[in-house]
Amino acid sequence: MKKDSGKFGVHIHWYPGHIAKAERQLKEKLNLVDVIIEVRDSRLPLSSSYANIEKLLGEKPRLLLLNKSDLVDRSELKKWVEYLKQTTGCPVIVTDAKGAKDLALVVKHAVELSEPKIQALMAKGLLRRAARAMVVGMPNVGKSSVINKLTKSSKTKIGAKAGVTRQQQWVRINPKLDLLDTPGIIPTRQDDQEQAVKLAFVSSVSENAYSPEPVAAALLEMFNDNQQVKDYYKVDELSLENIALSRRWVIKGDSPDTERTAIYVLKDFREGRLGLFILDEMPEA
Repeated sequence: MKKDSGKFGVHIHWYPGHIAKAERQLKEKLNLVDVIIEVRDSRLPLSSSYANIEKLLGEKPRLLLLNKSDLVDRSELKKWVEYLKQTTGCPVIVTDAKGAKDLALVVKHAVELSEPKIQALMAKGLLRRAARAMVVGMPNVGKSSVINKLTKSSKTKIGAKAGVTRQQQWVRINPKLDLLDTPGIIPTRQDDQEQAVKLAFVSSVSENAYSPEPVAAALLEMFNDNQQVKDYYKVDELSLENIALSRRWVIKGDSPDTERTAIYVLKDFREGRLGLFILDEMPEA
């Protein structure tokens, strides 16, 4: 039976065993915390989230961070912030790896979202403790950079917590918030190939799961009518062959070196050289 390759005509190969293991590890960590900080890639406000995120995370309160916002059009991103607030019921904060001005807001929301759990514990006679948070998200959405930003001002590692675990390490962000210092990786599934290819565009998929040429070709197809991208590559029609010849990247027999070109096209997009784009389309109301 032929595998569905979605509208891009590319198939991303996944590893179900790894997915099951990642899910199990994530759920073990979820039991330790009061609030989830979910990081998404601003270029993929929908596709960089797990399809059944509510089921995976349970009833844990959630704060959404749209990371890498420096790589997208900010006016378009504002529309997505409002859309996600309305559809998820979660607070949404825009962030990037460069600035730290959003940190106070992240901490404030994390503490506020944890308060009902803290109050419930106190109602049982327990003393007030700091809220416990963890950062989760798909691969390469910037989870580690968010953790590094949050912990930079506080190097106070408080180690294992009594009654919690001996393996996990915690960092005290301030007297009201402790952060698990390792991110939770939300695994991706193979049942939506369109989402999978978009994740490959932004390097949220292991390079072992795809070949760069068909993925880069699919990316160029998305920009087929974009004059800005055509001007960047100095071509009239976007294709790996045309870009290779324009750059004089040829191999034996003057054939266009499409493999080298594909690698550079993906890198150009990922680093924002082609422009500031959000690749997801906002669903109609």
